[in-house]
Amino acid sequence: MSKALIRSMNRRGSRSDKSPLVAQKLKFSDPSICDRCGALYSEKVWRYGHRRAASKVMGKARWVVCPGCAQAASGEYHGRVLIEVTDGADRQNIVRRITNVERRARVTQPERRIVSTKWNDKTLEILTTSQKLAHRIVHEVRKAFGGRARFSWSNDDGSLLATLNLGSS
Repeated sequence: MSKALIRSMNRRGSRSDKSPLVAQKLKFSDPSICDRCGALYSEKVWRYGHRRAASKVMGKARWVVCPGCAQAASGEYHGRVLIEVTDGADRQNIVRRITNVERRARVTQPERRIVSTKWNDKTLEILTTSQKLAHRIVHEVRKAFGGRARFSWSNDDGSLLATLNLGSS
């Protein structure tokens, strides 16, 4: 027997269930509907806007609080975005672009939300429930308004700190 064959037979450290870690931690019955946002949990996935599917399963569905609503209510975040703007920057358009990015992300994955948005003088601080949403916000704002982006992931909890300086290119 070769070493390659022995290594391939070793399954230690691998999951047999390929579902996301969130789905492994929190067990929801199939189907479930979120009390707060109306997202539908079916086949290990949270989805938004399935009105027909929701109306069919309404009688047998359990009413729960989805992970996105629970994270937003508790203030738990995994992505932090700092956008430094100059005096001439159009703040309304920046906030509008961020809102559109979140809205688009929530269609396919309702767990991805903005927890809070706060202006501190010339810096906009955004806390998100996922790293990916924070990364996407910085990418889209940089694409629309220019600037220099920096990303740093924490070794402790894996959270993302994304900074965007709109004053430099």
